[in-house]
Amino acid sequence: MLNGHGDDGYRHDTQIVADFSTNVWCGGSPDGLKSHLFSNWDKIHKYPEVTGETLTAKIAAHYGFNSDQFLVANGSTESIYLIAQAFKGQKSAIVIPAFAEYEDACVMHEHQVSFIAWQDLKPQVALEIDLLFICNPNNPTGAAIDWLPDLIKENPNTVFVVDEAFIEFTLLTESVVKLTQTYKNLIVMRSMTKAYAIPGLRLGYIVAAAEQIEHLKRLKLPWTVNVLALEAGHFIFDHYDQFQLPVKSLLQDKEEFLRKLSAINTLEITASTTHFFVAETRIKNAAMLKLFLLKEFNILIRDASNFRGLGAGCIRLATLDKVKNELLIKALLEWN
Repeated sequence: MLNGHGDDGYRHDTQIVADFSTNVWCGGSPDGLKSHLFSNWDKIHKYPEVTGETLTAKIAAHYGFNSDQFLVANGSTESIYLIAQAFKGQKSAIVIPAFAEYEDACVMHEHQVSFIAWQDLKPQVALEIDLLFICNPNNPTGAAIDWLPDLIKENPNTVFVVDEAFIEFTLLTESVVKLTQTYKNLIVMRSMTKAYAIPGLRLGYIVAAAEQIEHLKRLKLPWTVNVLALEAGHFIFDHYDQFQLPVKSLLQDKEEFLRKLSAINTLEITASTTHFFVAETRIKNAAMLKLFLLKEFNILIRDASNFRGLGAGCIRLATLDKVKNELLIKALLEWN
């Protein structure tokens, strides 16, 4: 899906004063990253490492794994399409609602695609599929489950592709990266763009058993991650503990935001374990609400009606700072 994502303010001829459409951390990129990138500017005169080998080694050392269990990628989107290509023609299911790229990648690579509603997925369910795509915590709803290990163990013939792009934004569940040491039917996608607010640099990585990574490497294009993105990755992992999200305070802000939004009678709010969540307008539809907020208040939201499994009135909102949250609350009071 080339269009229809959030953070599409560039498509509108207006100065956005508050962008609730993206679920990237609103606090900005890590302190010192900008100067680090400029100090390494001259590296753009040479090709980057073919597969980001030195960053791969650094990430592996962080986890205490061997490097052959990691593959650095141009954001989670490259990871999704690469995995779909590696399992071309397989029988795959996607837990919905979900990021559209899972389905698009599977269709591109001729998978037999089916869908499982989030609420229908249970710890002991027997899956009759080759591949399962699941985002935990879920995008767009922010729901999370903590029993994925049980499901993986119960279904050894299904490869689980777990997207942990938002794992830093919840306290309900933990990463399953360590389970790749035990289960060969697990592939974990990690994003470095959301928690560190660098989506324009495109950076992420895949963690899996060595044989899975080797299969992906045989299909991967060279030089997909540019030198500045690689440098950003080095900088972040060199200062990893320093740059972790203030998730408790962020979620407290989210709860206050939800409480005020819930008092608006034109909206229905869905609970979430992350800083972002789904709401539904009780009047008109999401596209009209998005246009209203843009035109009248220069506020951008995510029309979530194109997520499979969500209705025409659904929007996704992310928690920003308290001042911007109040701007949206006041604007929504005018929606009628």
